[in-house]
Amino acid sequence: MIEVGIIMGSKSDLPVMQEAALMLREFGIEFEMTVVSAHRTPERMFDYGREAHKRGLKVIIAGAGGAAHLPGMMASITPLPVIGVPIKSSNSIDGWDSILSILQMPGGIPVATVALNGAKNAGILAASIIGAANPLILDKLIAYKESLKNKVLETAIEMEKNN
Repeated sequence: MIEVGIIMGSKSDLPVMQEAALMLREFGIEFEMTVVSAHRTPERMFDYGREAHKRGLKVIIAGAGGAAHLPGMMASITPLPVIGVPIKSSNSIDGWDSILSILQMPGGIPVATVALNGAKNAGILAASIIGAANPLILDKLIAYKESLKNKVLETAIEMEKNN
């Protein structure tokens, strides 16, 4: 069953947003990925947001650059948690326009926001949300974090040997 929707404002966002897909695959979470533009296809955006929970999705990851309205608009029309990925696009002001557009949401319309081009963390956060109610995913998250710890410890040991 598809549990996460990964959406982006345009195909140019795909290289960044694929990082979320890679993490979800690593945790064995099924997802769908598509383009849903807040500005060019608002009807598609409204339909997607209103129907997502009815189709079984549990989380939406929305990436956008420039004015980056997609994550906030999605959060305004869906009851699901939305994770916003600000993307540094070709028309961006060093990514700050995207960051602030997603981060500065009005009270009542939360969007969990990751770092600029931080789709990898968006995938991990989506897995954490799903893992809160799914012990299999939770175990995979625990193992993933343990592997991160082990990599750091291995690096530390290697550096200390060379001193």
